[in-house]
Amino acid sequence: MKVLFDARWIGDHGIGRFASEVLKRLPDVQLLQDGLSPVNPIDTLWSSVKIALTRPTPDLYFTPGYTPPLWCDIPFIFTIHDLNHIDIPQNSNFLKKLYYQWVILPACHRAFSVLTVSEFSRNRILKWSGLPPERVVNVSEGVDEQFQSVGTRHMPGYEYLLYVGNHKPHKNLPRLLDAFSLSGVQNRVKLIISGYAEPELNQIIRSLNLEQSVIFAGVIPDDALPAFYRGALALIFPSLYEGFGLPALEAMACGTPVITSNTTSLPEVVGDAAILVDPLSINEIAESIERICRDKALRETLRERGLRRATMFSWDDVTIRIKTVLDKLENWKKI
Repeated sequence: MKVLFDARWIGDHGIGRFASEVLKRLPDVQLLQDGLSPVNPIDTLWSSVKIALTRPTPDLYFTPGYTPPLWCDIPFIFTIHDLNHIDIPQNSNFLKKLYYQWVILPACHRAFSVLTVSEFSRNRILKWSGLPPERVVNVSEGVDEQFQSVGTRHMPGYEYLLYVGNHKPHKNLPRLLDAFSLSGVQNRVKLIISGYAEPELNQIIRSLNLEQSVIFAGVIPDDALPAFYRGALALIFPSLYEGFGLPALEAMACGTPVITSNTTSLPEVVGDAAILVDPLSINEIAESIERICRDKALRETLRERGLRRATMFSWDDVTIRIKTVLDKLENWKKI
């Protein structure tokens, strides 16, 4: 079966990681890789034209992202990792809600299958879309082999906690900073945050007198991430909303203890291998930070559990689940 794969999603973000890892394992595909960014508001129209003009005509269009074609004469599969654009008010607006209602929702009903990456997201999509359960498939996510406990460690000359991710409102960084200050560990442990400091975060840091204790690492390249995980006392990931939560899985695979939220998809990713906290409770996050820094035995227990837990997730398994969907389509076309 000839598959046209939207490779424009590949990049330094969660969907980008999903796209690149799946593409590695689907080698015999045509690539859609030029043109508009897939998050461009008119991409749904542009991609429709591009698919129609692709020769030889593919049997299936598969996008690892959430922007479907506006129309498509061939079967298509697209991937909704989560519904944060409509569930999180700070990440939403009138136009986004309109886009989901008038573009993504109808596409769900036209698509051969809608893929997603956790049972949390699957249940949320089923409730929102009204699709029959068999049409929404949880293919999960995986962890690359570079994320392992053996290897170089980031050694900046001080002990540190680590946050990996973007700085959008649902990532909960203001509460993380408040909790880090309240924990009392900042005189001996620093907090490294991926990315760059926005003015709002800098203002919070100054108000908490954390200028010497919080380090922004800039964009951490994928090949440097394992060393950052291995060198950390723990990953602190108190997100308010995740469709999966890849940093928590990657940290566990590197043998790094994890503190994360007890909401959305995160409990099903980490199981019993992490400290779960209420992300709205600064006190609870602070107490967990203090405990993880103080208790070496706890860190070792979480390290062992995390390493075992991480073996349950692989990109090979993700691709097998995707291929199962493709096989169903191929069998359907033969009928």
